Amino acid sequence: QVQLVESGGGLVQAGGSLRLSCVASGLTFSRYGMGWFRQAPGKEREVVAGIKWSGTETDYADSVRGRFTISRDNAKNTVVLQMNSLRPEDTAVYYCASGKVAYASDVHSNSKQYAYWGQGTQVTVSS
Repeated sequence: QVQLVESGGGLVQAGGSLRLSCVASGLTFSRYGMGWFRQAPGKEREVVAGIKWSGTETDYADSVRGRFTISRDNAKNTVVLQMNSLRPEDTAVYYCASGKVAYASDVHSNSKQYAYWGQGTQVTVSS
């Protein structure tokens, strides 16, 4: 079965950096777009970043654009979210997800476009 396993979360001071990784198994990783989402307490899950199956296109939420970078290594079945200049409002559980459609033509930004989800990793940014 498909498994997505996130790692790299933790506690960091405002202005610091974290690098989240997500390793996928049970699917042909290189065929599917991948995304990172987050959910803060009392809030809905929101998209953070997405990357096309080929790695040639990315997209970001306005709140993280210029601070976060999504990338993928199809040889290692891994998608990475590099988070710099972290703010307290970035505190949330972060989830990676894999797209529903192989070789999708666009970068997915809606949670309904994703089929499988990881268990999440906690990111806490202190002020």
